[in-house]
Amino acid sequence: MAINQKPRFKDAALRRFKLVVFVALLGLLLFMILMETNSFRNFAAWSSDDIDEDPYLGFDRFDSNDVLRLPKQSELSIRLEKRNWLPPQNLDLYPKLAKDHIPIVLYVHNRPQYLRVVVDSLSKVIGISETLLIVSHDGYFEEMDKLVRSIRFCQVKQIFAPYSPHLFPNSFPGVSPSDCKGKDDPKTIHCRGNPDQYGNHRLPKIVSLKHHWWWMMNTVWDGLKETRGISGHILFIEEDHFILPNAYRNLQLLVTLNPKKCPHCYSVNLAPSDVKSRGEGNNFLVAERMGNIGYAFNRTIWRKIHKQAKEFCFFDDYNWDITMWATVYPSFGKPVYSLRGPWASAVHFGKCGLHQGQGDRDVCIDNGALNIDVRDIDKVANINSEWQVDVFRHQPGYGAGFRGWGGWGDERDRQLCLNFAHMYHSTLNGTNVSHS
Repeated sequence: MAINQKPRFKDAALRRFKLVVFVALLGLLLFMILMETNSFRNFAAWSSDDIDEDPYLGFDRFDSNDVLRLPKQSELSIRLEKRNWLPPQNLDLYPKLAKDHIPIVLYVHNRPQYLRVVVDSLSKVIGISETLLIVSHDGYFEEMDKLVRSIRFCQVKQIFAPYSPHLFPNSFPGVSPSDCKGKDDPKTIHCRGNPDQYGNHRLPKIVSLKHHWWWMMNTVWDGLKETRGISGHILFIEEDHFILPNAYRNLQLLVTLNPKKCPHCYSVNLAPSDVKSRGEGNNFLVAERMGNIGYAFNRTIWRKIHKQAKEFCFFDDYNWDITMWATVYPSFGKPVYSLRGPWASAVHFGKCGLHQGQGDRDVCIDNGALNIDVRDIDKVANINSEWQVDVFRHQPGYGAGFRGWGGWGDERDRQLCLNFAHMYHSTLNGTNVSHS
């Protein structure tokens, strides 16, 4: 009897051993599948070229201040940031947008005289009621706010850069009491700051130009509910751009023609890169270097730009456009062309640089008077789909190798700039995702 029990004991032990091994292997297999799935999900969210569906669509906004260690916000900064997530105004007048509408983003500072002009010009644009106008503010100025709230010709959404230097009068990114000034030597007077390549320390009103543009781009493309799901083009204009009546219809035509007529063009423009020109007036389309007056590009191009965040944020120039021309565009590996028509649909009218022209006594619109000739040809779409494309090569301008004009040497500005690049991507459904 004992002889018969021993083999059964061994068989039972062997079965238990096999069961343990099976369960362990099954658990390992499940673990590997879960890891693979998670890795693929994270990879696809950042690297996929398929833009039919926005990979960030549906993710809830998180408190970026806790994740990225952004500057401590004032009460005004917090209130303004909350306004960014309000729905657009005029929904009662324009409850639905056109199916293939192209959003328009107007970025402004504090030049109410200019804003009145551009708003009036937009009100006369054919098709403007079909789309969404987003006005991005660098700082808060009551008159600017009131002007935008008075718009009734389309859906309008206001957003405010919550970390604008103009909102921080006594601390970074504004002016801190301990900041170095001019060409101060930090080691001698024990001040804070890093000089630029020319030995000059930061000026908040200067660095705000680049900060605002970069914050706005990240917020529009990846933050706002109204636009983060858009794969197509978005148009960007400034407060000193007069928009002609045919601008939106020409924009729609250019966006449609872009992949057919100029597949190597990265964007479309409403005006020549030469800000003094209103076009050639000939019967052909133009592919030239990307200009900064009425430019539009799609999400594919935004992703290429976003991948160069470090290069953008560390280049020592306070101008966003020069930074793009000197560092970001050259990284694409080939000339960056933009498609436009032979007649301008947007005109630059500002006479002052930077943030001047705010007061009634300091108006910089042709010495106080605006004189833009709106011709009959500017009132109707004037682009022909049968026209050929003339490519303007080797145009003068900033490019790879340019050192920059400086003004952007402080490490705090560079880090804040990088934080803007990550603020909508640091947390996705509770999973940390690094941008690389």
